Amino acid sequence: MEFIIKDAKFIMSSPGLKDCPPPTLPEFAFIGRSNVGKSSLINMLTGIKNLAKTSTTPGKTRLINHFLVNDSWFLIDLPGYGYAKVSKEKRSEFQQTILNYISKRDSLYCLYVLIDSRLDPQPVDIKFITWLGQNNVPFMIVFTKTDKLAQRDWQKNVAEFKKVLLELWDELPPMIFSSAVKKLGRDEILDSIQKAIKNKD
Repeated sequence: MEFIIKDAKFIMSSPGLKDCPPPTLPEFAFIGRSNVGKSSLINMLTGIKNLAKTSTTPGKTRLINHFLVNDSWFLIDLPGYGYAKVSKEKRSEFQQTILNYISKRDSLYCLYVLIDSRLDPQPVDIKFITWLGQNNVPFMIVFTKTDKLAQRDWQKNVAEFKKVLLELWDELPPMIFSSAVKKLGRDEILDSIQKAIKNKD
């Protein structure tokens, strides 16, 4: 049965874990390198054009943003990791905020790690995914912007990404292929959210 989003609204932005709402509802967080297409994906998932603010400036999201969906679960927009036009000190601060939330938030059901399908495997992505595995964080990989390249080209990048991961992992984490423009991957992501909620009930 299709998982329908009837309502999604911005609730609050939190500078850190201690400022987040009480962990009473399931949370599904989205993260990726700066400019990976995270805001566009969130807007595509919810069907609300400007729910998450899109920007051409990398590193625009600097807080933990909470969106309440169907009054029953939170969609979380996390600050990007990697390149951002901020000082090294600020970058380190963002990183600690992210890691604290991911590793200590009891209500986090799944983290969706966004990877730009147009690029070769990036060390910062591999390092972050490895950290998630070492810390037993439940996550899925979402390859973004598959509409920007010919299918054979992005599939080549994905194959290379899998090859690098398999040098470190016994088996690959779940993967979804998406395009905010073509609404590709929407059903798979929403289906995984629905299943996670049902399995916890």
